[in-house]
Amino acid sequence: MAKIKSVEYFRVPPRWLFVKITDEDGGVGWGEGSLEGHTQAVEGCLDAYTTRIVGMEADDIEHIWQLLYRFGFYCGGPVMMSALSGIDIALWDLKARKLGVPIHQLLGGKLRSKLKVYAWIGGDRPDDVEIQAKGRQDQGFLAVKMNATEDVGWMDTPSALDSCVERLKAVKNLGMDAGIDFHGRIHKPMAKQLAKLLEPHRPMFIEEPLLSENIEGIKNLSQHTPTPIALGERLHSRWDVKPYLESGAVDILQPDVCHVGGISELRRIATMCETYDVALAPHCPLGPIALAACVQVDACSANFAIQEMSLGIHYNAGTQDLTSYSKNPEVWNVKDGYIDLLSGPGLGIEIDEEQVRRLSAGAEPWVSPGFLGPGGEVREW
Repeated sequence: MAKIKSVEYFRVPPRWLFVKITDEDGGVGWGEGSLEGHTQAVEGCLDAYTTRIVGMEADDIEHIWQLLYRFGFYCGGPVMMSALSGIDIALWDLKARKLGVPIHQLLGGKLRSKLKVYAWIGGDRPDDVEIQAKGRQDQGFLAVKMNATEDVGWMDTPSALDSCVERLKAVKNLGMDAGIDFHGRIHKPMAKQLAKLLEPHRPMFIEEPLLSENIEGIKNLSQHTPTPIALGERLHSRWDVKPYLESGAVDILQPDVCHVGGISELRRIATMCETYDVALAPHCPLGPIALAACVQVDACSANFAIQEMSLGIHYNAGTQDLTSYSKNPEVWNVKDGYIDLLSGPGLGIEIDEEQVRRLSAGAEPWVSPGFLGPGGEVREW
């Protein structure tokens, strides 16, 4: 076994954070620890974690995971778990490459040879969804996701919800499925109304109908709508997920491999969900390393349903895209709503390190947008 020699991280456009781990034999693995809008915090955490793991056996992935999670008294949260994700994904990539197999072979082997996927349309202030959905259809997608609304007041005019219904109808008329992301923007008085209005048009799911800290409200809402409830991007470990499963408040779990501690924890969460008959649909509006990591877990998870991918997402406009930073971008080609399972060693993508280093030089951190209401009050983004 070879020991970890170095840990490097790279802030790259549009809003991603890549991690490279090299061992003493020259073996390399790549990970991703992107935490949108909080890049500098994750970088600081990676500095601290690096001092702990350099010199450790690179093959001891679970020991390193437990060390970084449990040492230091404070556990969990988006920053520490995103830093841990970058390291964990890189270690799995390094180990599987050394053995010459895809990561899913080390997780029990594949259950499927292709994966159902969806892409984004509409942007943060959704519009032109019919044109954009047709473009996705031409790319090979059969399903899309869009934000439900722009910013909405805590108790807004009911007519603020009408445009969401019309957008869903427009996409469904094309013969496509659509998930509706409430994005936690809508509070309970409005969320109840919108969920009811959308029911006749059969969305694939409604995502984050309320902020994830309001588990009681989400459970109540789930009991009054037949539409599947999806959430999970703001849950950062199996312990965060546990009360949602126990309460029956969620039908589709969307953990983010960059925010839950990497492949190791995503695999555990997937298995937990299976025991509650909850589907797995990993959240991933991020980079190619994150998506490749999701695919490795999706491949061997019985309850996998559909995978989000960031191809052409509005955050990537005018900058790098999912097909950037790798030498085999063709692995993300979509046909009849599916992508093929990655079959190469490790993550199954070949990182273009020269491009990573060149575009990371002087890269600015991405700043999250925000919404203000007409009185200057802060609204949920």
